[in-house]
Amino acid sequence: MSQRSASVKRDTLETQISVSVNLDGTGQCKLDTGLPFLEHMIDQVARHGLIDIDIHANGDLHIDAHHTVEDIGITLGQALAKAWGDKKGVRRYGNSYVPLDEALSRVVIDLSGRPGLEMFVNFTRDRIGDFDVDLFYEFFQGLVNHAKVTVHIDNLRGKNAHHQAETVFKAFGRALRMAVEMDPRMGDITPSTKGTLTEK
Repeated sequence: MSQRSASVKRDTLETQISVSVNLDGTGQCKLDTGLPFLEHMIDQVARHGLIDIDIHANGDLHIDAHHTVEDIGITLGQALAKAWGDKKGVRRYGNSYVPLDEALSRVVIDLSGRPGLEMFVNFTRDRIGDFDVDLFYEFFQGLVNHAKVTVHIDNLRGKNAHHQAETVFKAFGRALRMAVEMDPRMGDITPSTKGTLTEK
């Protein structure tokens, strides 16, 4: 089987972003975004999802991080969708519970072809370092809209905001790894009674 990989570029007046992914990678990650904490979180997705991710972003960080974070999510979603193509033979669904000390999060993914995000994370503080935790929602909303996947994210407990965020991203990586994995019993079949998981 050839490796499922893709590269996407996004160029606007607010951001210039390039993303490359390899779904059949080893968890290698190269990030240059100007947002260290977001890079730490995306590195969790790569390592625990065994997906190679390469992201370079220049954004209007002199204003704030909103545009850059959202557009990274958008571009990563586009790259993922391009990499998995028609999704024939994939498991389609993925789920994971991940703990970190007192924190516990659950992420469930469906490569449904329909964008939908349900995210319930009550962060215990507004910022982690200088990163605004509200931007995590913008990241996942951008990703979900452009990857056209259904994602449920629940932080079930946690007192430390860093731990809450890290369990979310680790669980997302592991759930994504499960969903995109090729199912040897599925062969060349699309895992849907509709016969397609892409928009017509």
